Amino acid sequence: MRVLASLFILFVGFGVVAQSADAEADQNGPKITFTESAHAFGDITQGDVVTHIFTYENSGNEALVISNVRTSCGCTAPDWNREPLAPGETAEMTIRFNSRGKMGMQNKIITVMSNAVNSTERIKITANVKPAQTEVEDGQ
Repeated sequence: MRVLASLFILFVGFGVVAQSADAEADQNGPKITFTESAHAFGDITQGDVVTHIFTYENSGNEALVISNVRTSCGCTAPDWNREPLAPGETAEMTIRFNSRGKMGMQNKIITVMSNAVNSTERIKITANVKPAQTEVEDGQ
């Protein structure tokens, strides 16, 4: 009897997991999908301004509208298309990082808010900011 009860509980558990995965796949509405969720600039010199373009797609079945993009620092500025993105279309978001006044490893989070079923997505940039060399340091 215990074996039957255990098997029943096991099958019910698998059914719930399968249904929740199917429900997410079958959700109607826009869905934002980034081709990459992070970009590393590597070593840069203090004062450098660097940019990276993140590509995203509306992988849902309704128009996608990005309502806001927040950054974790004023040194990071986003630029994105504010027009609705039709299902299957792609667009680009440019992220600009100004390293002035920064030093060492920098991790910046960009939060993208939209009308998508995954309404809040995060992308990230990193950079290792090295000090700018002065003429005295160069031996001149």
